[in-house]
Amino acid sequence: MSTPSRNLTTRFLTTASNLAALTWPLAGHIFKEKLEVDESQALWTAETPDYQPLPALQQDTSADLVIIGGGFTGVSTAYHFSQRYPEKRVLLLEAKSLANGASGRNGGMLLNWLAVTSGYSAEMTARIYQMTHTGILTIRQIIERHNLPVSARYDGTVTVLTDSQRAEAAHEEVEYLQSLGIPEAYLNRQQLAARLQLNGAHGAVYDPNSGQINGAQLVRGLRPVLLERGVEIYEGTPVTRIDEGATITVHTPHASIKAKAIMLATNGYTGKLGYFRDALFPLHSHVFATAPLPPEQREQIGWKALAGFSDDLDRISYSSLTTDGRLVFGGGSNQSYAYLFNNRTAYPGTPHTAQPAFAKMQETLANYMPGSRSLPITHRWTGTLGITLNRQALMGVRGDNRNVYFAIGYCGHGVTLANIAGEVITDLYSRDDQRWRGLPFYQQTYPPLPPEPFRWIGYQTFTRLTGSSPRV
Repeated sequence: MSTPSRNLTTRFLTTASNLAALTWPLAGHIFKEKLEVDESQALWTAETPDYQPLPALQQDTSADLVIIGGGFTGVSTAYHFSQRYPEKRVLLLEAKSLANGASGRNGGMLLNWLAVTSGYSAEMTARIYQMTHTGILTIRQIIERHNLPVSARYDGTVTVLTDSQRAEAAHEEVEYLQSLGIPEAYLNRQQLAARLQLNGAHGAVYDPNSGQINGAQLVRGLRPVLLERGVEIYEGTPVTRIDEGATITVHTPHASIKAKAIMLATNGYTGKLGYFRDALFPLHSHVFATAPLPPEQREQIGWKALAGFSDDLDRISYSSLTTDGRLVFGGGSNQSYAYLFNNRTAYPGTPHTAQPAFAKMQETLANYMPGSRSLPITHRWTGTLGITLNRQALMGVRGDNRNVYFAIGYCGHGVTLANIAGEVITDLYSRDDQRWRGLPFYQQTYPPLPPEPFRWIGYQTFTRLTGSSPRV
């Protein structure tokens, strides 16, 4: 059966299908900060102060599986694979330190759904929600099972409707989703205000099964678990070249590895290895966080409950509140994102060169919460996302010998999807992948991106005309 009109889903789940806008100079006010701002690292990694990277790989070796990348995807794959195959030798290589990439530089939103869900049948819509909901439950179970020191909250998030017509459509959409067994709820203006007071809000869609999490604490907290299982982790070990074959040779600066299979867990950085350059591009996303706000200050700005919110505009704003009361904010304007020519993965001068972007983001937040203007900002950071042309992630296996596994292109939904990826790849490796077959990200083809300079020109043209940005 075809899905009926789904205006809400199209707006609040598929706006990620639009490309994001490049930053450009903007005259804006500078934050009136009361505290020194940490611009050297994201809030999430700053909350792992005792973490010390492991030594780099120094001598040639061999392995059953080499995982390239030490973020959500890589650590999740190492976790689930080593659980199922304790006898196999697994090496995890990270170019810098675990959670150095988007897994430690995201907005902290733990969301259901994919970046794009419109156009699917009722059965597939329910299946996608249940899949991501189960993924979030698995994250929670892993944290509890290993008693990991991870700051997280699971009291739900809302998508705020900023127009009366969209609010009405949202109410109808929720009724449809509820008929599929999806436990979302519509909050009218008064019901929303009891939890979160936002200027211009006409209502909201509440997802009780979503939340907020410190991803760096999760990734780095799992390192001892993996080491105890026998997974070998080498940080400060970038991969310089991959020679495919029945046995793959993975080259690093000081040693090489003969591997029966490899896993590309590099998301926005994957093109640097020579893979998927026509499938995805790195998008730089700016985020900031405040100092911990005491309860009375949270009440003053109107944040009474909920883990986070996003809006229904093309320039999506999103925000979350940590367990210790820090307000995290991203998006909301063209300036919030940037694509650099030729897929460059390092944002130059981060975040010093992005001051206009952060000023604009603070202004956007203040439009929703006027009381936020005086909040002390303590952290600013920029993370590198992996974006595909059709806004669908890619998970599967490739190569003449079917021994190059990958999970990339989460398009802003990586906190949940990248943690699910470890299960997907382990099942695929085991040829026990029935539960993933037919899902829009699994073993799918993709529309290719144009080469440079057409990629950069097209990006600028499209985003400046539409002002669209991805959900993060």
